[in-house]
Amino acid sequence: MQRIALTVEFDGYGFCGWQRQKNGPSIQEALETALAVIDSSPVACMAAGRTDAGVHGEAMLAHADVRRERYERSPMAYVHGVNQLLPEQIRVLGTRAVQADFHARFDCRERAYRYQIWNRRTAPAIERWRHWWMPRPLDIADMNKAAALLLGKHDFSSFRAAGCQAASAQRELRQLRVTQSACCVCIDVRADAFLYHMVRNLVGSLVRVGVGKWPVERIQGLLEARDRSQCAETAPAHGLYFTNAIYDVFESRQIISRGDA
Repeated sequence: MQRIALTVEFDGYGFCGWQRQKNGPSIQEALETALAVIDSSPVACMAAGRTDAGVHGEAMLAHADVRRERYERSPMAYVHGVNQLLPEQIRVLGTRAVQADFHARFDCRERAYRYQIWNRRTAPAIERWRHWWMPRPLDIADMNKAAALLLGKHDFSSFRAAGCQAASAQRELRQLRVTQSACCVCIDVRADAFLYHMVRNLVGSLVRVGVGKWPVERIQGLLEARDRSQCAETAPAHGLYFTNAIYDVFESRQIISRGDA
């Protein structure tokens, strides 16, 4: 067998998330089904992150064990061949051979997400499943001031969902930056790992600051409180994108096939 890494792009609308679920179609199920056809045998995949229903992926990294002889004979079959078998909302953008003990989840040392907000008075028609619509003006400067308070290693208990199973709420937030271009506000975030709903809860609190409901200093108080009930509402899933998985020797965005990025 040959373990391979695959960079996967997907539109999360209509899917129950990355992980197989009994209540609907998942990205994992679709990818494993397509790979099994190419490999003529069952194939299991593991991803760098388990995105929720409605969350999108630009460069999700997954690993799978496939037949070595098949992969060496035609590695692009695991890109173009697989894509012909996938729903149009999912595409493999590139693959590479990795060591047999490589693990997409446990070897990942940094993950990156982007959250998109459509900031104008009228709701979007085209972008309605790509952004969170926010009709009130956002103060980008104040949002960045609040974001700066969250950088570094902290206990993020206030920003994790009740169903979070992580043993510790300690995480190191390495980037949290808010930018705006026309109507689109982007919140880019990177960390060693994330808690359940952590990014969407961070976004919800930054928006509270942006619309003037909370002072910037409230964010520091949330960190110290370690109490989810004091945090803002969870931002909708459809504005969130998984954008990169970073490992010791490569990143998921770096193995996108030439010409596809």
